[in-house]
This record gives sequence, structure tokens and C-alpha cells, in this order.
Amino acid sequence: MAKYFLAALLLLSVESGVSANPIETIVTLKTKTGTLEGSFTVPNTDTPVPVALLIAGSGPTDRDGNNPAMKNDCLKLLAQALAKNKIAVLRYDKRGIGESRDAGQKEEDLRFGHYVSDAVAWAQSLKRDKRFNEIIIIGHSEGSLIGMAAAQACDIDKFVSIAGPGWPADKMIETQLGSQPPEVLNMALPIIDALRQGKTVNDVHPMLYSLFRPSVQPYLISWFKYDPAGIIAGLKVPVLIIQGSCDIQVSEKDARMLARANPSAQLKIIRGMNHIFKKAEPDRMKNLATYNQPDLPVMPELVETITGFVR
Repeated sequence: MAKYFLAALLLLSVESGVSANPIETIVTLKTKTGTLEGSFTVPNTDTPVPVALLIAGSGPTDRDGNNPAMKNDCLKLLAQALAKNKIAVLRYDKRGIGESRDAGQKEEDLRFGHYVSDAVAWAQSLKRDKRFNEIIIIGHSEGSLIGMAAAQACDIDKFVSIAGPGWPADKMIETQLGSQPPEVLNMALPIIDALRQGKTVNDVHPMLYSLFRPSVQPYLISWFKYDPAGIIAGLKVPVLIIQGSCDIQVSEKDARMLARANPSAQLKIIRGMNHIFKKAEPDRMKNLATYNQPDLPVMPELVETITGFVR
């Protein structure tokens, strides 16, 4: 069984090791298709410290955890809190997003593996930096899958999944479409089956076009091949799985599925935390309201849990 990570064991306050005034700088990473940009938040200390590579979730989510429809600064706030506890954090805009937009490719040329390769390249750059004595990958939401796949492919010390889905993307899409009228799912299932087999589909009903348009199908084919439970099961480094009990996007069931796949992993359910690390209520509208509250802090228990795991 997965061991439950008890932050209560941290009898001394995390703040007892606080480092004042972290330094934040802009960093870049050159790729074959352009330059990626990130923000480096580093504790103000002369001694080597652990460093975390923080990977954002799906869609146009930037390094701070924001997108054009919402601003909550969840990743920025987490990075700042960890840096105050002597854990450096590198967070970055994924290719095609924010200041990394010029590294984006045409939709028909993008593959899930590009995101994984970028994370590996960032991690390797951290490995060469003598300021750091330990490399941790922290993936949020879809970034959890990117991060665990990168952790398989490079030399890191620990992996943290926050609100990471436990099911492959094709299963998630099927589940989401299951809440639609039956005819919608019936139209989608043959398309999903074809994509699973690596085959594209030309005839897509207008109702499903935004999800299965021909230009995005090669990306979906590449994404469907990644099974979170299968990948996390193969990780040989210490693993921490964190899930908020008030997350309306990813469920506790997903977290427990990941934990079962890797019995040595630590599992922490944070009561009252939603998908963007904020204290929230189960009520959907009240929960969603926090997605546009950048002044609302991330839950201290999240910072304590990650800090305790890293230490």
C-alpha cells in the first residue's frame, strides 16, 4: 500500500528554515524550433540547495499558472513559497505559450513528446548547475504526466505529482464525453478507437470538430500512448503524490490510482485544496471563483508537504 505522507510529522515549522529575499531571474533554453523562457527563483544563499523544475498543466497555461481566461498565480506563488524554504524553483512557459510562443510548431507538427523532451532538457541544464545538490521534478495536472515521463528519461532525485490524472488521455476524454448526450459519445468512440490505433480520421462531425479536428489528431495519437499509472510504476526515485480534496478537475480516485501503481510512493490528500492549490469549497461556482484570485495564497500545507518530502 502507498504510504500516506503526514505533514504533521514536521514538528518544527517549515518557516524555521526560511531564506529571506529569494532572487528571481529570467532564463532561456534553446531548442531546434526556438527559445523557451522561464523564471528562476533561487534562495539567497551561498550553499548548494535542492532545485525543483515546476511544469505547468494543459492548454495555454503559462509559467505562473495563468491563461487568457484566468489569473491566479498558483505556480508563481508556489515557487516563491518554496524558495523561502531554501528550495530553488525553475518554472517555464511551455513551447507555444507566453514568452516561449516562438518555439511553438504548427498544430499538425506538435507531439506530446516535444513537451517531455523540453522538460528533460531543462532538467539536464539544472544538473550541470553547481548551485544545486538535488533535482526534483514537480508536475501539475497534465504537467504531472510530462514530468513523470521526463523523470524516466533523465537523472533526477525525486518526483512530485500535484493533481495528476491517473488515466490515459483517451480514457479521460471518454469519461468527459460521457456527461454529454449519448449520441455525442457514440459519435466520438469510433474516432477515439482509430486514434488509439494510430490512425487519423477525416470525417469528423461538426459537433466534435474542435476536439478531433484533423490538424490536432497527430498530437492526440502521441498523447494517448502515455499511461500515467504505467509510467509512475517504473520510476525508481522517491515519489510524492499530492491531491486536493476540493479539486473539481482531477479526483482523489486519480491520485489513489497513481499511488497503487507505485506502492513505494507517498500519498498526501490535502483537505480543502482545489486544483490551483487554493483553499476552496466543493461548490463549483465558489470553487471556480478562486481561479481569478491571484492575491489568495496557496495552501500552506502544500508548501509544508513538498518541503518535508524534499528535506
